Amino acid sequence: MNTLAALRSALRSLSANKLRSVLTMLGIIIGVGAVIAMIAVGRGATERVQEQMKGLGSNIMLVLPGGVTAGGVRLGAQTGQGLTEEDAIAIAREIPEVQVAAPSLRTGAQVVLGNTNWSTSILGTTNDYLEAREWPLASGRLFEAAEMQGSAKVAVIGQTVAQQLFGDADPLDQVIRVKKVPVTIVGILAKKGQNAGGQDQDDVIVVPLGTYRNRIQGGAGGKLRRVSSISVKVQEGQDMKAAEEGIKELLRQRLKVQPGGEDPFTVRNLTEILQAQEASSRVMTLLLAAVAGISLVIGGIGIMNIMLVSVTERTREIGLRMAVGARGRDILAQFLIEAVTLSLVGGAIGVVLGGVATWAIGSFAGWRVDLSVSAIVLAVGFSAFVGVFFGFYPARRAARMLPIQALRYE
Repeated sequence: MNTLAALRSALRSLSANKLRSVLTMLGIIIGVGAVIAMIAVGRGATERVQEQMKGLGSNIMLVLPGGVTAGGVRLGAQTGQGLTEEDAIAIAREIPEVQVAAPSLRTGAQVVLGNTNWSTSILGTTNDYLEAREWPLASGRLFEAAEMQGSAKVAVIGQTVAQQLFGDADPLDQVIRVKKVPVTIVGILAKKGQNAGGQDQDDVIVVPLGTYRNRIQGGAGGKLRRVSSISVKVQEGQDMKAAEEGIKELLRQRLKVQPGGEDPFTVRNLTEILQAQEASSRVMTLLLAAVAGISLVIGGIGIMNIMLVSVTERTREIGLRMAVGARGRDILAQFLIEAVTLSLVGGAIGVVLGGVATWAIGSFAGWRVDLSVSAIVLAVGFSAFVGVFFGFYPARRAARMLPIQALRYE
């Protein structure tokens, strides 16, 4: 019996018991669909974290003023002794692993262009901030040294601000008013998208730190030139932990922290946090796929059970086939093809079910999903393996029957 004849015989046998065949395939259908959907959800979560890491920049740390305790009440972050521009300069100069350290101040304000206005975030910083965040310009230029030193009324704007104020027009060299201060747009930032907290990073106007302090906020920070944060980028290939410890030790010295005293600042390794999230997403993907894979194993056990019942029911048929010349490997091939056919048909239906489930999760739950060809191939391939693995024993049992005993079976 050739493979084609064995396939036809297997299909006839399966179609003769349609309901039983469908019930047998249910485990495979659910398993394949679950594997595809869970891998899609896991991959979507991992890609979301990777996008956040890309949007944040690589090897990034954020230095913030710490909290203080007053009357036994902990006041939270950025309520203690402030950081200064000089602290940022010292970090960039004295910590060998650091590439740039950018001080910054931030507030919200209404910006006006003619009859159009928009509420956005105003960031006062240096060009080093954009380097630290790996945030290129879509057009225009960065701030010049003279503009930084002279608190020039210039700005670089994000894509959201450009769209809201100018629409399809070119914002370069246009003048907008920020808290009644006219500033000229000299550059437009490339699109960044949302950050880890879901905030639109492109909804921002960047001005020189001196411009922010002296013109927009009217001398905010005083003579000490306080800043609300310092963004630190560590050089590629350098040890982030060593850089973090170096920054802490330097700031303890500059802020005159006593041995054993509480640090009046916080250093957050943002890259490390997102890498931990990415690792968690990958582990969750594997866990979800493993749990879904259990359904495939259960489906395989169901196939074995039904095939054993089928062998018992068709004992006389097997005896007749052997009596007219069928060899053991022909019987083995017939029953093995039946098992694999059940698995593959169930796998094909499961692929459709998994695709629909993935679409539903992405559309109605609002989750990020990524349906990949590799997940489909993996699920279908595993279902075929399940058919071979769990179908082999019943097929082998049928092939090893003695014709005389099979014919006598009642």
